[in-house]
Amino acid sequence: MSAGGKKKLGAAPTVEQIQSDIVTRLANQYWAPHSVAPKAPFNNKVIEDIFKKELLGTKFSVRRIMLLEFSQYMENYLWPNFHPEKSTIAHVMSIVIMVNEKFRERVPAWETFKNNPGHFPSFFRRIMSLSLQEEGISLREQTTLVVFLIHCVNSLEIDLIREQAQRLVSLPIWVNLLPGRREQIFKENPKYKKFWNVIKKSDAKAEEATLQNLDYERRFLARLIQKYCIVLDSIPTSGPVSMSKVHYCERFIELMVDLEALLPTRRFFNTLMDDSHVVVKSHMSNLAKIEEGKLFSQLLDMLKFYSGFEISDQTGEALTDHNMTDIHYDRITSLQKAAFKHFSEELNQFALSNVAGIDTRETLLKHFKPLSNFKLHQIAAYLRLVEPPEEGKENVHSTDFLLELLVSRHERRPSQLEALNEMPLYPTEEIIWDENIVPMEYFSGEGCLALPKLNLQFLTLHDYLLRNFNLFRLESTYEIRQDIEDAVSRMKPWKGEDGTSLFGGWARMAQPIIGFNVVEVAKPNIGENHPAQVRADITVNLNLRPQIKAEWEMLRKHDVAFLITVRPVKNYGWKYIHTEPFIPQVGLTYVRGCEIEGMLDADGRVIEEGPDPKPELKGDTRTYRVWLDPNQYQQDMSATVEGKEDVYETFNVIMRRKPKENNFKAVLETIRDLMNTDCVVPDWLHDIILGYGDPGAAHYLKMDNQIASLDWNDTFLSYDHLRASFPGYEIKPKVNDPGKLVPPFRLTFPIQTSGKRKHGEEAPQEAEKVIAVEPHVIPNRGPYLYSQPKRNAVPFTPTQIEAIKAGTQPGLTVVVGPPGTGKTDVAVQIISNLYHNFPDQRTLIVTHSNQALNQLFEKIMALDVDERHLLRLGHGEEALETEKDFSRYGRVNYVLSQRLELLDEVARLQESLGVPGDVAYTCETAGHFYLYQVLSRWEEFLSKAKAPAGKSGDVFKIQELFPFSKFFENAPQPLFKGRSYEEDLDIAEGCFRHIRKIFTQLEEFRAFELLRSGADRSRYLLVKEAKIIAMTCTHAALKRRDLVQVGFKYDNIMMEESAQILEIETFIPLLLQNPQDGYNRLKRWIMIGDHHQLPPVIKNMAFQKFSNMEQSLFTRFVRLGVPTVDLDAQGRARGSLCNLYNWRYKILGNLPHVSVWPEYRAANPGFHFDFQLIDVGDFNRVGESEPNPYFYQNLAEAEYVVAVFMYMRMLGYPSEKISILTTYNGQKHLIRDVISQRCGNNPLIGWPSKVTTVDRFQGQQNDYILLSLVRTKAVGHLRDVRRLVVAMSRARLGLYIFARVALFQNCFELTPAFNQLTARPMQLHLAPSELYPSSRKIDEPPNGPTLIIEDMPHMASFVYDFYRNKVEMIMQRTGHQQPKVLQRPPQKKATPSIPQETPAVTVVEQPKVEKDMMEEHPGVDSDSDEEKGGENEEKDK
Repeated sequence: MSAGGKKKLGAAPTVEQIQSDIVTRLANQYWAPHSVAPKAPFNNKVIEDIFKKELLGTKFSVRRIMLLEFSQYMENYLWPNFHPEKSTIAHVMSIVIMVNEKFRERVPAWETFKNNPGHFPSFFRRIMSLSLQEEGISLREQTTLVVFLIHCVNSLEIDLIREQAQRLVSLPIWVNLLPGRREQIFKENPKYKKFWNVIKKSDAKAEEATLQNLDYERRFLARLIQKYCIVLDSIPTSGPVSMSKVHYCERFIELMVDLEALLPTRRFFNTLMDDSHVVVKSHMSNLAKIEEGKLFSQLLDMLKFYSGFEISDQTGEALTDHNMTDIHYDRITSLQKAAFKHFSEELNQFALSNVAGIDTRETLLKHFKPLSNFKLHQIAAYLRLVEPPEEGKENVHSTDFLLELLVSRHERRPSQLEALNEMPLYPTEEIIWDENIVPMEYFSGEGCLALPKLNLQFLTLHDYLLRNFNLFRLESTYEIRQDIEDAVSRMKPWKGEDGTSLFGGWARMAQPIIGFNVVEVAKPNIGENHPAQVRADITVNLNLRPQIKAEWEMLRKHDVAFLITVRPVKNYGWKYIHTEPFIPQVGLTYVRGCEIEGMLDADGRVIEEGPDPKPELKGDTRTYRVWLDPNQYQQDMSATVEGKEDVYETFNVIMRRKPKENNFKAVLETIRDLMNTDCVVPDWLHDIILGYGDPGAAHYLKMDNQIASLDWNDTFLSYDHLRASFPGYEIKPKVNDPGKLVPPFRLTFPIQTSGKRKHGEEAPQEAEKVIAVEPHVIPNRGPYLYSQPKRNAVPFTPTQIEAIKAGTQPGLTVVVGPPGTGKTDVAVQIISNLYHNFPDQRTLIVTHSNQALNQLFEKIMALDVDERHLLRLGHGEEALETEKDFSRYGRVNYVLSQRLELLDEVARLQESLGVPGDVAYTCETAGHFYLYQVLSRWEEFLSKAKAPAGKSGDVFKIQELFPFSKFFENAPQPLFKGRSYEEDLDIAEGCFRHIRKIFTQLEEFRAFELLRSGADRSRYLLVKEAKIIAMTCTHAALKRRDLVQVGFKYDNIMMEESAQILEIETFIPLLLQNPQDGYNRLKRWIMIGDHHQLPPVIKNMAFQKFSNMEQSLFTRFVRLGVPTVDLDAQGRARGSLCNLYNWRYKILGNLPHVSVWPEYRAANPGFHFDFQLIDVGDFNRVGESEPNPYFYQNLAEAEYVVAVFMYMRMLGYPSEKISILTTYNGQKHLIRDVISQRCGNNPLIGWPSKVTTVDRFQGQQNDYILLSLVRTKAVGHLRDVRRLVVAMSRARLGLYIFARVALFQNCFELTPAFNQLTARPMQLHLAPSELYPSSRKIDEPPNGPTLIIEDMPHMASFVYDFYRNKVEMIMQRTGHQQPKVLQRPPQKKATPSIPQETPAVTVVEQPKVEKDMMEEHPGVDSDSDEEKGGENEEKDK
């Protein structure tokens, strides 16, 4: 909801309406893939009629376009029948409209063209021609063509598009420049002159027709700019304004911004745009001055920013502030020289002034305004900005234009960084409810927005960070707006009779303020004009339930809260109306952010966080010390001086937010810090992150520091496993004895050179595919069982081995892991191999969620990694399924307790050796004891026990001379076997290694004796002791400043769930350490994820769709063509279930155990099939319903799903093996209601393992999944294939999908899955005579008769009777009383009302919904995944 309220949304077409629609009838006749009737031959009149009646006639109605696109109009009719000469304008425009609609719907748009690319160049030429055509095409249609060009610019990774687009922006477009300016550039860049001459020679040899075609392409953008200028000039300052002209201009500027924001397109185009003076003409236009031009002006600001961006167009190198100042000074100086040489009479004073005195807009205008139009024209022509004036001819340029041209080019540019540093990070009421800055939640995807886009490439790191900063800030602001509206409306602010504010309600997340005082305003730091810090005390009364009171008292340091001023205008008793505008109802006046420092104790001191218990405070009054934003405070105080109200005396509400959603300030501060430092990205990563150069440049095969020989530790289970892991390689063992070929192995690979060579050198030869294998024995670690190394038991596949190999080598490794392919096992093995091969290196593990981090950690603990080297940062370690505490303080306590245990061992050793004194008092005394007592005895033993060269040793001598026999009395006996000298000597050396490890660890722990405070000890642990450090991406963003300050260092980064992490939250962990000597020490970056599953959650659809903010860095790397290792064998699901989603991947087969293990070979008892799509019709004439906007429910599916769950439980299926999923949050709540009504409290049935949404269940799995797709009118967000992949891949053994088949089977994107699903019967086939577990094999028919379920009421009645019969049988057998009886199942009625027997649902009148409005992101649901509960709505179209 917004300040202006929510728009009413119109209804989508029903299936019946779709089927009776003229478009559907035509589709069935001519192109629909599922129609039974034979297809009629191609008829161009059909395209003409559809275009005129359904598109032009409806003014491009989104609903009609959706219907056409959904019917596969483009794939099956428009493109297959396109002809370069014969196709009409209507045909071309129809294709363009379909492509634009696919982009609006966020579905793949170019697949059709890639499959049949022959006519695409001709088609693109037609687009260019129509874009410039003056007659026969409307401006509305040409706007559609500009949108198509925008999509092309944003799809340059597609070869087909890039080939056409590059011709429009390459060097030959400089044919449109003023000759003088072109020659000046050639003088500055001689290499361009050479290329230009080559082009001219090539043109001279070309045929006339080819030359005309080339000239058309070169002049296209210049002519498009001219057309834009004509449209822009036709907009009047007053009177009615043609919105089609406004929209054309907005889209044109968006196209210009996109061309400027990509280096490949801007390199030559920026000069052309500057030469055409697009920014100046637009800035001076009438549209920029009128109300209708507000968005246009915002877009123009973006264009102005990018046209003067700090980058060299020629080299692509980022320019520093110093470089930009030099360029500015050069321009001013050249203007002064021109003034002195040619215009000294008029501009003498200007020519002799210093630069700082004349480079502001005011001073430049003062000097140039008095000049005549002719003089200004002469100056501009001298600077090669316009063509020279011709004598006797009227000047085509106005005086105002020439003035603006000279001034805007030479005025001092404001520093972007300074403005950013002075910007308050908390949003205020002015930003939060400004729809132009923070778009409303229902963004249709049709319009244009003044927002940055996250696409494939970025100009510089500064540009990269700035775009992410702006988008992250606005997305956070949108979420804050929702929270404030929810909390304040719940508090029901009323106006009292005496004018004071009363609160008639209450909110969990907000409380009235009873006292507010600013207690400190610190002096500004040198060079700043805002206070160094501002602190205030806020007093509230927490007379609340104990649980909620505890939540308020648990506010942590650095949590963000919001201070709100509400001045109610509504009287006592008034009710808040959600559909009305928010601010006028509640009288919200001010919003300011603050950061919690802590709660104050009874003495007014801040209660510090730490392991110590907090003091108990009496009463309900609590006071919090907070930090206010110094920048915002400075602005507010300046406004107060000018006579405005003091904001800080008016606050009457404080609002807190959920900790998980409240990290925005720390992330913004981190991004701002990075922009203020020379953020040093490793050289081998820099260009790839920006999207340039060779995408494979950071692959280990192209790195100069490849490591030939590595210890693979316990990766291979046997020598045969090793041989099978490297198909295509010759394996050469270094030992001939087959008995010695046992793991662990050290492998030596041939080094492949990157292919970079100097001129004249021969190409490097392909390295031989030979692997040298050397087995080695792990040294004996001592006689105790706990000292023996833990071993990996996973038989890795060849592809997994390639991923492990790539991850262990230096460089960037991108691993695509489809569902069930062992991503976590691969990640853990890479970490283990790095730990053993490079003991001095430190590895940072970053994941999206605490759950994934804990899964990873639990597997690391099962490998041969010393737990003292593990550290887990953040607040998620509580969920680790272990009694051990891996947090900072937990590890400190572990070290201290380990130190005591080791000192006890030292005391035991001292006693066994008979050494007097207290040597086990500290680590230092223990060290002396080792040096003078232990080591000397060992050396003496070796000198006596070692056999002379060439002679065999005496086996009994070892046992006799060994000095530590008494110490090892508690080890398994006998200590020495006495079988051979070599074996006993190895045991003796193992025993000494055990002793030496004790003293080595004590030496490492010595620092903990010297450091006394917990903070110092935990800092030492983080910086020195830990070798494997794990955290979430959120924690990395929150704590970057702290980590850098303590000197945190690491060499490798492992990122799990990379495709679910926001781009900026993926980037920040690369820079958690300061560079050493100007270089980043990062050596490896391993990213593991799956871009075919769901992306990061972005709540605001405008940021998700328009700005592409949901694109992860992982997905961008894949789009750029960075080499990936695609795991190709899954071990989670049956092969038949895997087929439902494996078509989405390059190759995805099954591991052998999927066809061998008993659970996979057994059929699902009670079901005829292992997966089935069940067609669910309307129940009492109702399909999907919408009690609240975008809160979709389907009672028929909910009852059907719950009935099947009850049936499974009665057959004996364990409830923990069944999960119920749905694609909408509304349906999730409905299913929970139905379970609660039908069986939740019944001990024989109970609740399933989970009832949740597909989005929330990503990364989890269960044996049996019941899936409700809900929608009956439009496919909704399941059309995103990534959501389909997640939905289909959660089940291991059985998947039963409940849906409206007629709707989903027509969806082009879902065809590969739904073709398989619809190949089976669409009525549920049951075998009620079977019981769990099954004795039937998967390929055998059911034992008893098959029951075919007709519809939901049939299933509900059957389950009711089935339960009654089952219970009667049990009662007769056991002699117990009758248990609780099931509720009667729902019955069909003649009327459309819901029957009284189903209290699970309240019928609500369905609101009308405009279908050109888009939903909020379906993954916004912040519900905990408990069986019962859940809070927010999930939204979709």
